[in-house]
Amino acid sequence: MKYDLSKTSPGAVIGQSVNYVVLGLLSLATLYPFWYEIAASFSSSRAITSGEVYIWPVEFNLESYKRLFQDGQLIHAMGNTVIVTLVGTLLNIVMTVMAAYPLSRKRLYGRGPLLMFITFTMVFVSGLIPNFILIKSLGLMDSYLALWLPGLVSTYNMFVMKSFMEGLPEEIEESASIDGAGNWRILIQIMIPLCKPILAALSLFYAVGWWNSYFNVMLYITSSKLQTLMLKLYQMIKQVDPSLLESGSDTSAVMLTPEGIKAAAVVIAITPILCVYPFLQKHFVKGVLIGSVKG
Repeated sequence: MKYDLSKTSPGAVIGQSVNYVVLGLLSLATLYPFWYEIAASFSSSRAITSGEVYIWPVEFNLESYKRLFQDGQLIHAMGNTVIVTLVGTLLNIVMTVMAAYPLSRKRLYGRGPLLMFITFTMVFVSGLIPNFILIKSLGLMDSYLALWLPGLVSTYNMFVMKSFMEGLPEEIEESASIDGAGNWRILIQIMIPLCKPILAALSLFYAVGWWNSYFNVMLYITSSKLQTLMLKLYQMIKQVDPSLLESGSDTSAVMLTPEGIKAAAVVIAITPILCVYPFLQKHFVKGVLIGSVKG
């Protein structure tokens, strides 16, 4: 059925126009800070310090990126982050599915108390110092296991997966059981293929968390060879002298400022996630809706 604009009241047209204007302004307010960082990262230090950068790069140059990549440490740290993200996300998904599937079945003995204990962990946490003492006592310091093991399962994401599995028709599982399929076969060959949308959403949740992980890495990883991208960027930014940095010895050398280095670091850190997010956006939104509607 076609929408006839001639039958729309003037008040509705004005209201719709106001909505578009407000949403457009909110979108610009959200996107502009990141766009400014991109423009500043490609601008000269003179343009940045004089406040000439607004929308487009001024006096285009790549010196800030060269400064970050010059010794190869950032590339190595990015490789470490990819390893931490891929392995951590895989472990998270496996453990989340293995926890959510039995809890989604009403026939599970002791299901109520188990759900109560799991929910308890969402409200009360042990704290930073006990976690640090535990990791140190287990001998996990300066290893990625100190990052992966404590964060194997997100309680919230597990409940999202559980809610999705509870919404699947029980007849599918019953017919598979009649045909002789066991729990593992039902989970792997039937449940997991049906859960692809929510698996994509949770994978994005977990991957973004691992990619942006900084504080735990700073606490538990001491070796420079194992440091991830976020921590390495922080160290590089922290070591930038407040005064102008000269990238050469002659008088025509390009001068760098901490603002330009920080802008380039922001762009480097967020670009991989921006490249992945559009492909999983619809699943991301669906996962959020599932978690908000069902308990």
